[in-house]
Amino acid sequence: MFSKIQMTTSTKNYSDSIKRLKQEIKNADAVLVGAGAGLSTSAGYTYDKERFDRYFSDFKRKYGITDMYTGGFYPFETLEEYWAWWSRQIYCNRYDQPQNEVYQTLRKLLQTKDFFVITTNVDHMFQINGFDKKRLFYTQGDYGLWQCAKACHQKTYDNEETVRKMIAKQHNMKIPSKLIPYCPICGAPMTMNLRCDDSFVQDHGWYEASQRYKDFIRKYQNMHILYLELGVGGNTPVIIKYPFWKMTAQNKKAVYACVNLEEIIYPKEIEKQSICINGDICKVLHDLHN
Repeated sequence: MFSKIQMTTSTKNYSDSIKRLKQEIKNADAVLVGAGAGLSTSAGYTYDKERFDRYFSDFKRKYGITDMYTGGFYPFETLEEYWAWWSRQIYCNRYDQPQNEVYQTLRKLLQTKDFFVITTNVDHMFQINGFDKKRLFYTQGDYGLWQCAKACHQKTYDNEETVRKMIAKQHNMKIPSKLIPYCPICGAPMTMNLRCDDSFVQDHGWYEASQRYKDFIRKYQNMHILYLELGVGGNTPVIIKYPFWKMTAQNKKAVYACVNLEEIIYPKEIEKQSICINGDICKVLHDLHN
């Protein structure tokens, strides 16, 4: 499709771009939101610095780990320590979160529209903030779910009750051995339902959400649809960014909007259909709502 992609950095006036995007949200037949890590970062859910130290200062002292992302790949020697780490990461990013202004503002912006959200985020913030589950597709998993580490069957398991016990009972960076979760089918250890390799379990709920996403795209593929990309970086562009570009190019009524603090790019082929705003998502959403 984009054999000679020319990436362009947006230089348009901020206020003009806000006006145009506000008008598109108002007039579009539907809005498809693509949400990446930058959205939650803008909402304050960072994986490093003060927030990391608040939950993981002991792991930082012992192992030199400085952020939650890299810590998730650390080869802990025991499952007791592995689950002490992961129970904290799950808890602080999934269960210990109130509703948030950034997500609430986005929900208000979309409340009169037919919309759908596809996201690579796994923190459940959309549902915490009152978004209808049937309008959401979590492509990369959910902190609130476990699966068999061997993926011996395609089912996931809610983990809240056990995670809260792990948080309450861990000591010296270890949980009690009796709380270690094992697969009820094959007996292998459980692991996070987060996409990191081909063992990721796509359960019944995942496929249902995927189908609703496809149905939404099919319904509006030839209509005035706004593809609203929020905080999507370059790690997994094939999930949101590239499909949004392609669908915009295939539909002259479509508009592609990108809001990001850093990566503001788009193909030259859809320049006239694009609105790109270089700024903090929190501020941009606030300006769009007012």
